[in-house]
Amino acid sequence: MANPLDTDAGTELFKHYETEFQLVQADLSAKLDQLSELTGEPRKAALAAAERALEESTELIDQMQMEKQNVPSAGRAAINKRIRDYKTDVDNKRRRLRQLADDRAALFGGRYTDDPRGWGLGGAGMLDRSTQRLKASQALAAETEAIGASMLAQLQQQREVIANTTRILYESEGYVDRSIKSLKGIARRMATNRLITIAIITVLVLLIIAVIFSKFR
Repeated sequence: MANPLDTDAGTELFKHYETEFQLVQADLSAKLDQLSELTGEPRKAALAAAERALEESTELIDQMQMEKQNVPSAGRAAINKRIRDYKTDVDNKRRRLRQLADDRAALFGGRYTDDPRGWGLGGAGMLDRSTQRLKASQALAAETEAIGASMLAQLQQQREVIANTTRILYESEGYVDRSIKSLKGIARRMATNRLITIAIITVLVLLIIAVIFSKFR
């Protein structure tokens, strides 16, 4: 088998396909090891099951090839190496299966076809697993969509808060401007009143001086 999973690389969906691939490969290795001990119909059924597992492995590699586009570029070199290792592993098992199929043909003569895909067993198991993978992908997509919708809602709320804060700041600025204008008006009135008071006092002083002067004249 290839190197263990590197949990620092790849998307969750890529890891899902990779984990399932390794499980299928482990099961395929066990089937190939058992084939040398089987004969007759059990051997034929085991060969067909091994062929289906090979097809499923190839399909999982294709899924990983597509999903690696979502892997950060820094981790793609490691991902590409793992995929190459997986392909090599599948090719080795395919050659071993062909050798076992040839042994079966030599053992039973022409009663059976040499093409393991013609052994008559349905692909219901593989179809079911493919369906499960599709459901898992759809569930992950739905979860991602829900997270995106939640983030959009939060951004909308934050936008409204910022808009309200901006409006309050503008209103506060207007209040400050009006307050400054009012203070300036009060200051002008106070200065005017002061000048008037000084003028009145000045006039009174002049009148008093005039009265005094008129008495001593």
